Amino acid sequence: MTHDFPPIGRREFVLTLAIPAVAVAVPWHPAVAATDSDADVIAPVQRLDAALLVAMRAGQGTPFEQRYAALAPVVDQTFDLNAVLAGSIGLRWSGLPNDQKAQLLAAFRRYSVASYTASFNHFSGQAFQVLPTVRPVGNGEVIVQSKLVSGDGSVTPLNYVMRNGPSGWKAVDVLVDGSISRVAVQRSDFRSLLESGGVPELVTALQSKVANLAA
Repeated sequence: MTHDFPPIGRREFVLTLAIPAVAVAVPWHPAVAATDSDADVIAPVQRLDAALLVAMRAGQGTPFEQRYAALAPVVDQTFDLNAVLAGSIGLRWSGLPNDQKAQLLAAFRRYSVASYTASFNHFSGQAFQVLPTVRPVGNGEVIVQSKLVSGDGSVTPLNYVMRNGPSGWKAVDVLVDGSISRVAVQRSDFRSLLESGGVPELVTALQSKVANLAA
């Protein structure tokens, strides 16, 4: 069975899959004053926002693959895609053979980049704003608080859960409207795909979605 997914708008891209939104309780701690360390945490989100603005200004008049190629390295630098995928798969991730993990990661990476490429493809006065503070959420993770401001003044909060690793600070989740977790939403739909057809089913679904986005 093949899953098809509906188009993704700029506000909805963080949900990525067509299932009900899942509100995730994130422990709240007061934001702290910015430090040199905070600047290191915020920098990946700022680089991503800058790249997205470039892609939006390029627009659909620029070929999809060209915009994809420009965004791909920035997505790699911003996100720990292996951690995002592992969280999206859930407990069964650790039991998957290494070759299946590699297949899933390759398909998931292309899907993630394609989602950004297709969602941020038009500029009409939008702007990103990133707060110069971080909010600790425990386990060494912090939240970088940002928002997308549309040309009409409407605001979409896009908060990034950041974790420090061997490659520095990277995002391991995105919270839209401050509480809707991309990882939690994906986990629900990935579970149904894995239960119905295993890893091949999920890989095929991701590849199909990438083809639709590129078209």
